Amino acid sequence: MPRYILTGTPGAGKTALLRGLEVNGQAVVEEAATDVMALRQSLGDDEPSKDPSFIDAIVGLQRQRESRARAAEADVIYFDRSPICTLALSRYLRFPTSPLLAAEIDRIVQHAVYSATVFFVRNQGSIQATAARRITFEDSLTFEQLHEDTYRQWGFELVEVPAGPLVQRIALVQQTVEQLQRNSSSAQAGLREASGEGS
Repeated sequence: MPRYILTGTPGAGKTALLRGLEVNGQAVVEEAATDVMALRQSLGDDEPSKDPSFIDAIVGLQRQRESRARAAEADVIYFDRSPICTLALSRYLRFPTSPLLAAEIDRIVQHAVYSATVFFVRNQGSIQATAARRITFEDSLTFEQLHEDTYRQWGFELVEVPAGPLVQRIALVQQTVEQLQRNSSSAQAGLREASGEGS
């Protein structure tokens, strides 16, 4: 089944977009980094992102959620971030790429775990701080560019989701996926027809 990634800088509105897709009946998978951050903070670690093990904890949770998503009976699944985002985060934090993260990146790329089309949710001109989001707007722009560069480095095609009303953003994502699905169906039908002609 097609698996589409939503990515972008913190505070860009990915979570709201994911909730909107879910309300519209779409299958979704939550972001892992925010939950790992919240868990570690609840265990008394006020700044978990300073520990390199934070990255591998994110990778582990992402892998678990991705594995569980395989069992979902859905035509399409939307993921809030992916291991490519975790690689961008690791680079932003200036950690060396861990063996676990490197292996996970290789796995998802070699096996085309996610669609090559990624929805890049652009910043909305400001950022609201939370317990898990401790970044200035200026730094978030650097983080945004790092995500864009990292996805492009690994050969993903980015579909821009510009700032704007949530309803418009949801519609853009769903309409794009519907068109991609139609194109894929047409291509598969063409291959079957060509195969039949050659037999």
